[in-house]
Amino acid sequence: MKLSRPSTWRQLVLLLAPLLALWLLPATARANTCTASMTDIVFDKVSPVAGSDYYATGTLTASCTYTVGSGLIGLLLPNVSVCATLGGNDYALRTMKNGSSSLPFNLYIDSSYAASKIWGMGASTGTSSFTANLTGLLSLGTATGSVTVYGRIPGSAIGNVRSGSSGTTTYTADFAGLGVLHYQFGTLIDAGCTGGSTTTFPFQVRANVVNDCYITANPLSFGNTKVLSAAVRSSTTINVQCGNGSPYQVALNTGNNASGGVRRMKNAATGEMVQYRLSATLDGENWGNGTVGQPFTGTGSGATQALTVYSRVDPQATPTPGDYKDTVTATISF
Repeated sequence: MKLSRPSTWRQLVLLLAPLLALWLLPATARANTCTASMTDIVFDKVSPVAGSDYYATGTLTASCTYTVGSGLIGLLLPNVSVCATLGGNDYALRTMKNGSSSLPFNLYIDSSYAASKIWGMGASTGTSSFTANLTGLLSLGTATGSVTVYGRIPGSAIGNVRSGSSGTTTYTADFAGLGVLHYQFGTLIDAGCTGGSTTTFPFQVRANVVNDCYITANPLSFGNTKVLSAAVRSSTTINVQCGNGSPYQVALNTGNNASGGVRRMKNAATGEMVQYRLSATLDGENWGNGTVGQPFTGTGSGATQALTVYSRVDPQATPTPGDYKDTVTATISF
């Protein structure tokens, strides 16, 4: 009986050796894969004349499948090192296109929107990439992770963007084949963006640019005068800003005191009137709204355009001295 115990221990050791060998198989021997998907990034209702930045986000998701139980690390803590890069040479300022027109933008790995955080190929290009170590739970067989991609259109760069004559114009950048996920199983440290296997993921960046215009009007004053025996002239400006290439019309109504389509300034104390005219050229045709006189037509440049309004009081009976006023509404159509 005493001689049998060593034999029993030897059998236990022999049984444990194959089991340990199974557990200690390298994790890299497993048949493991990763896939990646990216949602499109869409900037909506972008005004080419607002002068402000526009922001939008997308979601990049990596999903890795592995064989549970292959190796001690794989059994206890399945893991994979991943890195997502974005190709292309225009890192400094990417562009979306609509025909020959361009809309600048860029993509970032965080919401700081710093130049060093532009999503690209990594440090060698002065840009950044997404890196992570994904771990799964025992027996589930998958590990999944998601990150937010941040997009920004700089307001300072879109003043010359064409928005079309009406409605919405869509600009697009296609990143098919340029998004790459690098992955490597069986390591708890960052494996970098050069080793392991790769897979690609397509996505688009789009911007819906609206046809937009701004308008402001400056006051008009004829100053002081005594007798209305000769024409009195003055002028002011209406400021218009519309998208580059966008046609527009500016109409002027007949004011608050018109009679028979003739504009008149009123003395609030006496009710007396002074007739006057408005035109887009010196002593030109009446600037109106299409019913009385014709509107001004123009084409936007993306910058502010100052439209001169010429005014004239023709000779007429001189009313009681006082202040004579009217309010005219300018309306822009685009």
